[in-house]
Amino acid sequence: MKKILFVGAEAMPFASTGGLGDVLGSLPAALAEAGKGDVDIRVILPLYSAMKPEWREKLKAELVFDVQLSWRRQYCGIHSLVKDGVTYYFVDNEYYFKRDGLYGQYDDGERYAFFCMAVMEFLCRSEWKPDVLHAHDWQAALSIVYLERKYKLVEGMYDIKKVFTIHNIEYQGQYDFSILGDVFALDEEDHGTVEYGDCINLMKAAIECSHKVTTVSPKYAEEIRGSEYSHGLSHILNKYAYKLCGILNGIDYNYYDPQNDLVIACRYSVSDFAVGKSENKRDLQRKLGLSERDDVPMIALISRLASHKGLDLVANIAQKMLNENIQFVVLGRGEARFEDFFKSLEARYPDKMRALIEYDRDLSKRIYAAADIFLMPSKSEPCGLSQMIASRYGAIPVVRETGGLYDSIKGYLEHDGIVEGNGFTFANYNAEELLDRVNAAVALWNDQTKRKNLIERVMTVDFSWASSAKQYLGMYESL
Repeated sequence: MKKILFVGAEAMPFASTGGLGDVLGSLPAALAEAGKGDVDIRVILPLYSAMKPEWREKLKAELVFDVQLSWRRQYCGIHSLVKDGVTYYFVDNEYYFKRDGLYGQYDDGERYAFFCMAVMEFLCRSEWKPDVLHAHDWQAALSIVYLERKYKLVEGMYDIKKVFTIHNIEYQGQYDFSILGDVFALDEEDHGTVEYGDCINLMKAAIECSHKVTTVSPKYAEEIRGSEYSHGLSHILNKYAYKLCGILNGIDYNYYDPQNDLVIACRYSVSDFAVGKSENKRDLQRKLGLSERDDVPMIALISRLASHKGLDLVANIAQKMLNENIQFVVLGRGEARFEDFFKSLEARYPDKMRALIEYDRDLSKRIYAAADIFLMPSKSEPCGLSQMIASRYGAIPVVRETGGLYDSIKGYLEHDGIVEGNGFTFANYNAEELLDRVNAAVALWNDQTKRKNLIERVMTVDFSWASSAKQYLGMYESL
C-alpha cells in the first residue's frame, strides 16, 4: 500500500481562506477513492482557533512532544480525525495558531517554520512513515527542506520522495538572511539551498530539494517558465524543468452540487436547470432589492478584489455593460480602490448593480445558482476554481485564456446544431475583447434555444477530481 502525506497550511472544512483549502479538503479523498484501497492518504495542517466546535470535538489526541526551533523549545500536540477515508493530523500550539485569521501575521515565517519542524518531529516519533511527502505552497516548503537537509538520515525517512506543489507562485516565502539560523534553524551550509535573489526564498528551496514539482494546471506549468508569470523564479524553474508538470485541479462534486445543495433557494440538475436557475435568480433579486425579472441576464463576479484578477478590465467596461439590459452582482473583498469602485458603481446604478464587499461561502453558492453569466477575466490564474463552480451551477463562463482558465474553458462554437466549447474566451489582456465576449454571451443568453444547448454542455463538463486523481497517482507511481 502506497502512503502519501499531504503537508499544507489549510484544508476545508477545518480552516480555509480559498483555493488551497478547497484542494486539500477534496483531493485527498479523491485520491483515496481512486486508489481503490491501495493508497493510504493522510494530511497534516495547523490546529487553528478557526476550527469549528463540531470538528474540534472529534479530535483524538495522538502525541505530545517539544519542538526545538533554533533556540526556542515549544510545546507541540498532535491530534487526528478521519474524514472520507482520509486521516487528518493537526499540529497544536496556541502561541502560533490561536489567532484571528490564518495568515498575515508579523511572524508567519516563524509560525510555519515551527509547523514544518513539527511535521518532521512527528514523523520521527510515528510508526507510520509516508512513501511520499507532498507539500503545498511556501508555508509547507520547509518540510521538504528540513527532510532533505536535516532528517534524511533518520531511520525510515531516507527513501521518502518529496513533491512540492505551487498553487500561486506570487507568494514565495522571501526573508532576509539575518534570520537563517535564528528563525529557520538552518545552518550556513544550507545557505545555497535557500538563496535566491540575495534573500531566503523558501519556494525556491523546495523546488531544488523536491523530486517532483507540480502546478495546478498544465498551462500554468508552461507559463511560469517565462518571466511574465514567474515572479522572478523562471531561472530556477527552467533549470529544474525536468521535475515540473501541471495537473488541473478539480472541485468537490459533493459540496458543489446544485441538485443537493441545501444552501440555495431551489435545487436543480441539468435536466431542469431552467426552472431552478429562474427560482434562484428571483430569490437573490428579492434579497438584494433588484427587480425580479426573468428576461434580464444576471452577470456575476465572485473574486478576491485584486489587480491580477482582471478587475481593471471590468472597471473599463462596467459602464458600457450597465447601459445594456443586464444585472450585475459582485461579491468579494480586497484592494480598497476596487471595493470603492464597485460601491460607487452600485450608487450610480442602484436598479442594476449590487456590490457585496464581503466573502461568504454560502452567499457565493447562492450567487452561482442565480447567475446566468460569470466573469473571470484574470491577468494570471494558476488554476481557478470559480469558473468550474460556476459551470457546475449552470452559469456561462466568460474568461481570459490564461493558466487553468485556458485548460478548463474552451470558446463557444455552434455549427449544424452541434455545440463545441463551454464558455466565452478572449486571449489578449484587453478591455474591448472582454466587452466583446460579454456581449456575445448576453446575445446567446437571449436566444433560448442556444442558451439551453450551451448550458447543458456547460453543466456536464467533468470538473470532478476523478481524472486529476488518476494523474496524481500516476505521478506518485513514477517516483
